[in-house]
Amino acid sequence: MAPSTLDLLFITFNCAKNLINPAVFANHLHGALLQNSTGLPDLVVFSLQEVAPLSYSFIGSYFMTRYYSPYEEALNRAAARVLTTTTSTNGDAEAAQVSSQAAASSIERAPYPYTLVRAKNVGMTAILLFARDPAAIHHIQEAMIGFGVQDMGNKGAVGLRVTWSDSHSSGGTGSSTELTFVATHLAAMEWNLKKRNANWRTIVSGLTFKNPKKVLPNMFPAAMPATTDTDQPGSRPPSPASASSSEGSEEEDDDAVAPERDADSAPLLTRQGSSSLSRRSTRRSPNRNPYPDSPDLTPAHLSALQEVSIFKPTSHLFLGGDLNYRISSTTPPARSPFPSFYHPPSDPLHWSHFLPRDQLTAERAAGRTLNGLTEAPITFGPSYKYDVLSDAEAANAENFAQVQADGEVPWRWAPHRWPSWCDRVLFLDLAPWVKRRQPESKISVTAYDILPLMRSSDHRPVFLRATVPVLGTEEMAPPPATAAEGEETLRDEDVRDPRIVLPVPIDPYAWERRAAARRREVVAGWSMFVWATKEGATLIGTALLVAGATWWLWRVL
Repeated sequence: MAPSTLDLLFITFNCAKNLINPAVFANHLHGALLQNSTGLPDLVVFSLQEVAPLSYSFIGSYFMTRYYSPYEEALNRAAARVLTTTTSTNGDAEAAQVSSQAAASSIERAPYPYTLVRAKNVGMTAILLFARDPAAIHHIQEAMIGFGVQDMGNKGAVGLRVTWSDSHSSGGTGSSTELTFVATHLAAMEWNLKKRNANWRTIVSGLTFKNPKKVLPNMFPAAMPATTDTDQPGSRPPSPASASSSEGSEEEDDDAVAPERDADSAPLLTRQGSSSLSRRSTRRSPNRNPYPDSPDLTPAHLSALQEVSIFKPTSHLFLGGDLNYRISSTTPPARSPFPSFYHPPSDPLHWSHFLPRDQLTAERAAGRTLNGLTEAPITFGPSYKYDVLSDAEAANAENFAQVQADGEVPWRWAPHRWPSWCDRVLFLDLAPWVKRRQPESKISVTAYDILPLMRSSDHRPVFLRATVPVLGTEEMAPPPATAAEGEETLRDEDVRDPRIVLPVPIDPYAWERRAAARRREVVAGWSMFVWATKEGATLIGTALLVAGATWWLWRVL
């Protein structure tokens, strides 16, 4: 019998540090909620990049609520509209307007259809988890990693791991499953391909849901070993092809200093070992110890580290964000032909003819990034980079006909950036051993599409709707590496799965560096707040006024 399923909606959006219009975004979400579906998803995840100005993001939650609230309002407006919609057979505009008004009214007088279960950010990258039934969510864990200067989070990744149970839902069977969600923002600029791949390695090695040094106490040296080997856990890769991706360094040309034989030219799983022989014989062994400074680690220890990684064998994994992979490693020359949404598919200018140049597709196929993850077929045009035009400039818009007919936001492609599929959502398909045990179980993609452009950003949101089988720990657990005759054991196809052998070993020192980076973020955030915001100017002015009044009173009295 097929297991019960969980309905999931995952949305990624680069907010460009601006607040959204909840009413407009709600209309867009309404269409997403009804695409190939008639009901509401059980869980909704937002991956938000550049969610707020850097100063607010570095300070933290006190300032972030203002930027999270519009997404909660928009989602619940859209969900209420779905719940109250009585669609006419011809879908007339009057019925839609009545439905929208009824949804707004129901939101005001009734509880929200969705509850914000957890919001977490690392710098300007945030993840929001909403649930129809918050009581179904248990055992929430968080993970964070920064890619910026000194590991700060101007770009980075943030993760949530939860257990979802349908026992609280109507007709629930009592089954539960674990889900891991990752929101990320990788290095920008066309030429920063290596840096994006390095950011992915940092996610695999450093985005852990527990401190590895506490999971395995006394198993690693107290201080991080001094090494320049980018493949050793805990090492700091040299710039510029490092995982660091600061706003100030994104203009660097990696190719100008790339060695003839760069680590990025080989798949991640082939980089361990000192010789080709050792790589062939050990690179996919789940028992191999990749930590030369910790020779006492056993396979059981390595399994414990795997459990706290994003590739936990018994957890589903969904990752989305502004991954920033482009269709070229250089900026477009003047008068370059750009993709079109409005030419016929047979025309070379139709967007589908530009998709084969996508960097992410090529890098995944080469094994250099997003190892093991699956992406649904892309049936939509580029999500970046749009120049939003004013109404007065609408006659120059790429979508002028749609502006006149449907009231779309007028736009044209930014001439200095190749239009690209920067915003993506991927997932880890069921493991081969799970498919052998339960061939009827599968992750089914309901929709993978793009939302309309909004005036507040140069990106368009992208969303994935999928049904996920509710499989427990025993059903998801991998078989042992060795077993008695006749019992299930690991096969070759299993060992190639990242849930058995990680593409990059866990960095046991990442938590310590993240804690130090967080302290630097707070200092930097308050400094920027005081000197670069209106609120800070008001604070300084008030302080000076009070100081002046105090001095005057002291002189007078």
